[in-house]
Amino acid sequence: MKGIVFTEFLTLVENKFGLDVADQIIEESNLESNGAYTSVGTYDFSEMLSLLSNLSALSKISVDDLLQIYAEHFFDVLLKSYPHFFKTHNDPIEFLSVVESHIHVEVLKIYPDAELPSFKVLEKTKDKLIMVYTSSRAMYTFGLGLMHKTFKHYNCKANILVEKIKEDGTQVKFSINKI
Repeated sequence: MKGIVFTEFLTLVENKFGLDVADQIIEESNLESNGAYTSVGTYDFSEMLSLLSNLSALSKISVDDLLQIYAEHFFDVLLKSYPHFFKTHNDPIEFLSVVESHIHVEVLKIYPDAELPSFKVLEKTKDKLIMVYTSSRAMYTFGLGLMHKTFKHYNCKANILVEKIKEDGTQVKFSINKI
């Protein structure tokens, strides 16, 4: 997993929960990296799971809810760092429908060894998008948070239905209806 995911997660933890909490979850996680991340480095996904689990236990917020909170923070990072991704589209359905074919292609140019989830579009209309998320990391709630923030960015609202295709969350169908 790319280091930017870790550095931004710890920034969120510091900002939302405080430096003491960030230090505590790093200490309790027994990380191979010792919690020293660079944005361009690559780190084991198990470290993120450990950080999330310890933050969840400490904050009494579920891992899924923490991932959605983090996604909203990370969206703002993406918007600030890569505004051109968002300027080429003026509609959230259109934007989300090209994540796999356009956005991820661009991300891989910057981070060639990034392991990105897959988003396969099954159906797309002006107001509806059905896509399947696939990732061994099962971080679909992070994707859900990014989707919600995308609609907010474009000043739109949506109902997003999440249906697990695989019980472990490694494959999930998102049915998105713009309202």
